[in-house]
Amino acid sequence: MREFKSTEEILDFAIGEEQSAADFYTNMAEQVNSTSIRKMFLEFSEEELQHKNKLENLKMGSLEYLPTAAVVDLGLGDILVDIAPTSGIDYQDALILAMKKEKAAYQMYTRLAGAASDPAVRDLLTGLANQEANHKLRFEIEYDEHVLKED
Repeated sequence: MREFKSTEEILDFAIGEEQSAADFYTNMAEQVNSTSIRKMFLEFSEEELQHKNKLENLKMGSLEYLPTAAVVDLGLGDILVDIAPTSGIDYQDALILAMKKEKAAYQMYTRLAGAASDPAVRDLLTGLANQEANHKLRFEIEYDEHVLKED
């Protein structure tokens, strides 16, 4: 990850990453065949835009508290093979791709929090890291319940 010279650079980078994540989920929603996964991806796109809004508000001086409690990790995203996004991606592959994306977002926010000198910024970034971990958990639960289920 690149080096940041200021809190503003950290926030600008994170804002851009959240917009990219929202765009990713919107794009994935357009590519899947399943109505339920399409809806889920659109919901995640909205959540990423809410993260972006929190970061923009912090940049303008308005701090929002986010819980920083650790999130359970089922570890499914860690053991599954990487998937490339494709048109008409199936349900299982879409979930795997989303798990990997959320894990990367968690790692990014953890590193950004470590680079932040302002405690309020560090706390918000840690809270966002935990929200991304929670997103990953939601995808892992979905995968466990609908892909790994026994018949």
